Amino acid sequence: MIQRPTYLEKLFGFKNKQLIKILTGVRRCGKSTFFEMYQESLIKGGVSKDRIHSLNLEDEDIDMSL
Repeated sequence: MIQRPTYLEKLFGFKNKQLIKILTGVRRCGKSTFFEMYQESLIKGGVSKDRIHSLNLEDEDIDMSL
């Protein structure tokens, strides 16, 4: 896994803001891996796992109907 400290630092700038963090990019560019690194950093920093929510929209078990 390639560490991205600069990107993590930028994302941590929004850590305590009332914003939803969304990563965008082309397929297979590392969005999920980067977000996993961010989640691990949050946990190491003392954030409880139950305060971290992640949603994979390609998961077939998620009901996306309204």
